[in-house]
Amino acid sequence: MDQAHENDQALTRDSLYGTAAESTYAGITSFMRRRYSRDLRGVDLVVSGVPFDTATTNRPGSRFGPRAIRAASVQMAWARHYPWEFDPFDHLAVIDYGDCAFDHGTPQDTPAAIQAHAARILDAGCGLLTLGGDHFISYPLLKAHAAKHGPLSLIHFDAHSDTWPDEEVQRIDHGTMFYHAAREGLVDPSRSVQVGLRTTNDDVMGFQVLDARQVHRQGPEQIAELIRARVGDNPVYLTFDIDCLDPAFAPGTGTPVCGGLTSSQALEILRGLRGINVVGMDVVEVAPPYDNAEITALAGATLAMEMVCLYAARHKLGERT
Repeated sequence: MDQAHENDQALTRDSLYGTAAESTYAGITSFMRRRYSRDLRGVDLVVSGVPFDTATTNRPGSRFGPRAIRAASVQMAWARHYPWEFDPFDHLAVIDYGDCAFDHGTPQDTPAAIQAHAARILDAGCGLLTLGGDHFISYPLLKAHAAKHGPLSLIHFDAHSDTWPDEEVQRIDHGTMFYHAAREGLVDPSRSVQVGLRTTNDDVMGFQVLDARQVHRQGPEQIAELIRARVGDNPVYLTFDIDCLDPAFAPGTGTPVCGGLTSSQALEILRGLRGINVVGMDVVEVAPPYDNAEITALAGATLAMEMVCLYAARHKLGERT
């Protein structure tokens, strides 16, 4: 039986490249049916999960996010991702690396475990797309990426700024990590942007804020132009908290906020970023216990695929802003 008719491609595919169909309702649910592997030789992009959610301030459950995003992705894995005119898997060797391992009983050790997990992948010359998990995971991921690429531009989609001050003690908290990332020089706020915000924090710490109302007024095309102008050709870390979407489009999350982006708006903004120098990516805060008909997980999987396409456009097709 040839690969085009093979089941369980997460184990049986003989190439890291290409797209082939199998039953969407069956089989091992790796991300987009990519091969499960820990062998980083010849790999361009790694997809990995971080099932951590004890930093959340409201509803837990995003520890199940990586599994849910993988499961939702298989219904898209049968053909080229719409509406891109190329298949990123024809250009990128992509594996599903599985999940980061850590001991839930020693939470103080978890940030270092996440950072070491990411560093191992990046040191092998691979790009990394991470599936969360709550948004705290972006902090150790940023540490690993900044160690390789230097200060990063952050493109941050969210309902919340996640820059609330935390001066007395460095909390493991999903609302303070970009406060620390800015203060530590992991990201350059003057070349970074936060999109979709709709909660109060008067100190923007130098980040450009394009809040949800501005997105609704100006539309995705103009918002994408503002983002591209802000980050230029700087190395970009792209993080998408699923609560950037309105709860109508993403009910399955820990801290939903009304008035957010539609799925269409978010996807069009990401497509408008084609050519940016994206070097790291994550999709976080998908919490399946609160989801309905898997629509939040599907949104997360679709956004993750937009990121894969952005990565291929820049690093394999050579496109620039």
